[in-house]
Amino acid sequence: MKVYNTLSGQKEEFLPPGSEVRMYVCGVTPYDESHIGHAMSYIVFDVIRRYLNFRGYKVRFVQNVTDIDDKIIARANRLGIPARELAEQHTAGFEQDMKALNVLPPDESPRATDTIPEIIEFVKGLVEKGYAYPAQGSVYFRVKKVPDYGKLSHRTLEQMKAGARIEPGEDKEDPMDFVLWKAAKPDEPAWDSPWGKGRPGWHIECSAMSLRYLGKTLDIHGGGQDLIFPHHENEIAQSESYTGVKPFVRYWMHNGLLQLGAEKMSKSLGNLITIREALQKYSPDAIRLFILSSHYRSPLTYSEEALEAAERGAERLRQAANVRGGGIEVRVDSITPNCRQRFIDVMDDDFNTAQAMGTLFDLARETNRLSEQGFSVTKVQQVMKELADVLGLTLKPPEKPSLDAGPFIELLIATRNQLRAAKQFKLADEIRTKLAELGIVLEDTPTGTVWKHKRGV
Repeated sequence: MKVYNTLSGQKEEFLPPGSEVRMYVCGVTPYDESHIGHAMSYIVFDVIRRYLNFRGYKVRFVQNVTDIDDKIIARANRLGIPARELAEQHTAGFEQDMKALNVLPPDESPRATDTIPEIIEFVKGLVEKGYAYPAQGSVYFRVKKVPDYGKLSHRTLEQMKAGARIEPGEDKEDPMDFVLWKAAKPDEPAWDSPWGKGRPGWHIECSAMSLRYLGKTLDIHGGGQDLIFPHHENEIAQSESYTGVKPFVRYWMHNGLLQLGAEKMSKSLGNLITIREALQKYSPDAIRLFILSSHYRSPLTYSEEALEAAERGAERLRQAANVRGGGIEVRVDSITPNCRQRFIDVMDDDFNTAQAMGTLFDLARETNRLSEQGFSVTKVQQVMKELADVLGLTLKPPEKPSLDAGPFIELLIATRNQLRAAKQFKLADEIRTKLAELGIVLEDTPTGTVWKHKRGV
């Protein structure tokens, strides 16, 4: 099995030292609803975890929750609620979203606020070793003490310095130094520490949590490409300096980013589709198909057309997985072992889900062909479902709207037609929009308006 390692910039043989793979993936900062860009990262690493299980590895999977952060505090203050309440509310929403997308729950999901004692010990250790220094109640990491700093992002100190600066109120020795412990500001959550009241910096949280649950060396550390620098670069520097053990991580894996137009989809830019909004329109299998149809390291552009195509593809797979054949069991020895091996070959090559998906569609075609010829296709379907499960696809028929809703939808269509005839286009469009939010699509045809449930496309 070959895995692309961001650290080396090339594919490497995957050779963990034991049968258990220790895997850490950076989790959410829960200050708002999770968007489809988050879904991309967590679906990618869910599939990697599932495939490692499929190949016989036991995976210990840890995914943190950054439940204390500047953005959480700012949003909570604006809403007039405690930061912890806001974080727990959106963490619960994120967990529901992941369950809906058939993402396996982590073995451990530690909160940063529950790891404060370990974080303080970590920072104390770095200060004692001379890698960190207190200043005005905060503690900073000395970047220049680490000769190989920049090895993950493949940047020189000069390149990294370009974006570094000292913010007002900071008392850093060097603009490149990063904060490990932040001195408390008025009306912010804070904890007692040897340097006074304060809270942890972002980077130290992940190092402390991964050390607590997975030890000094991880086999896989994952996250989006936007985390390579500075977050993961800083994790390496502080972790290897504290433990004295190299490497901190054997295989660094980063997924490409989801774009909406030319920009990365992000909460801060406001150009996002929430997971909940996407699930109102498309089935979980369709969202997975859309994300897994390109290589995980490549950027992906969100579009309604691509999701519609993915829904049609998901429906083809569902139909083949649930079709009933005849009574004679066909000999499938030449079909399923070949498809299964092809699936393994492409997934062994840095988790090439796009080609693995092609194998599933090949099996679907064979299933349909054989069932039309009157054969029983149970064994082919078993292999198809086994491989689909590795990709997290359920192949279950999507939920259908209640038949009782039909007359009400027809009534709304009639009302919309009357509004359009009266040139009340704004109100007519509002009916269409509200129905779309409920997963009902209206299509204006030459013979009148027809409706359909979007999940069943």
